[in-house]
Amino acid sequence: MLMSNTDRPARLHFMANGFRVLAPGDHVVCAVSGTRIALDDLRYWSVAKQEAYASAAIATEAMTPA
Repeated sequence: MLMSNTDRPARLHFMANGFRVLAPGDHVVCAVSGTRIALDDLRYWSVAKQEAYASAAIATEAMTPA
């Protein structure tokens, strides 16, 4: 039986210049907003926190000290 990765969150390891897929899926969830991010659209993440972000503004907000 073939397994589909549709509608399944991926588990990723974020690195400085990309990410490695640890568990297949078609999206990740933004750590701040909870928005689904298709892997093809994923552009912002934190290597230190191992979190994905939906936009540059959200990434900036998450990384700015309180």
